[in-house]
Amino acid sequence: MEQFAAYLSREGINWPLLESGKLDMKRKTFEEMSKVYPQLEKLRQLRYVRDKMRTVKLAVGADGRNRTVLWPFKAKTSRTQPKASEWIFSPAVWLRSLIKPEPGMAVAYVDYSSMEFLIAASLSDGHCGPVNNMLDMYRSGDPYLSFAKRVGAAPQTATKQSHGDVRDKYKNMLLSVQYGMSPLTLAGRIGVSTFEAHEMLGQHRELFAQYWAWSDDYVAHALQTGVVQTVFGWTHYIGIIGAVNERSLRNWPVQATGADILRVACILAVRHGIKLLAPVHDAVLIEAPLDRIEGDVALLQEVMRRASRIVLNATVEGTHELRTDANIIRYPARYTDKRGDAIWDHVIDLLTKQEQQAKRKA
Repeated sequence: MEQFAAYLSREGINWPLLESGKLDMKRKTFEEMSKVYPQLEKLRQLRYVRDKMRTVKLAVGADGRNRTVLWPFKAKTSRTQPKASEWIFSPAVWLRSLIKPEPGMAVAYVDYSSMEFLIAASLSDGHCGPVNNMLDMYRSGDPYLSFAKRVGAAPQTATKQSHGDVRDKYKNMLLSVQYGMSPLTLAGRIGVSTFEAHEMLGQHRELFAQYWAWSDDYVAHALQTGVVQTVFGWTHYIGIIGAVNERSLRNWPVQATGADILRVACILAVRHGIKLLAPVHDAVLIEAPLDRIEGDVALLQEVMRRASRIVLNATVEGTHELRTDANIIRYPARYTDKRGDAIWDHVIDLLTKQEQQAKRKA
């Protein structure tokens, strides 16, 4: 701990402290700090692996497939909640590299782009006025960089490549604050001063006044009626008012609507003959022969866009559609996630050296 504290001091990293004055070493703190300081990611992964490896019991059959109960509708938002220790997408991200297509096959990970941002923009569209800056920023193609440009944090010529750090900073901010995060919490999450975090929250409320008016009215209505519901009928009874978490209540319609969209997308995909392997929060993993994968991905992307139109346009008037991104993995390659690639390579290197040493001893 002394060495880590000295490292933080050398690097100029302002690490959150506990009331005792000691470093806050909670997992959530490491997650937030590693987003701001990428050099901490390997250490975060190592700590996570150390803590979680004993609980990882992936449900893998003799055929090498990971199968476990998805528990659809288990969460109060109606999202699936597979048992974390048995599900390949729950442990550390580097373990996802265990996903590998069979000979002659390919898998594809197709996910919605900035899903929660557009859902929030769509649900609040037309509330207290016609101006919807959130919707305009989503349609720009990159809402996070558009916001940074709008508030003067990046030049109008900025791109994801030229101002990646600024974009990541505002991405973390935009994904965090629309549910009522405090300036102090935001400051710790993205590594800025409390004053700067307060300014960013003010910018968010000013630019997205329509969203905040809708969100405030939604919370008020929910507390008055004691019940909230999605357009497709998923219902959540709030219960005792004094026990209600306001942030959770603000978050509910966005997450529940996202669950509706993904559910419709999965139903349509199966009807169109696409082989689903797994739903993953705001994404779908599919499988197809090598000569069919590109066609199936294109079909799935259209199906997913259609699903978003069905749900969002049933919620409010307008034409709201989510974009999708696709990553195709063809045999003999395996699934990779840039957040865990370094750890995966390191583990494979260690295992290779261990195997070589064992052979020499034999």
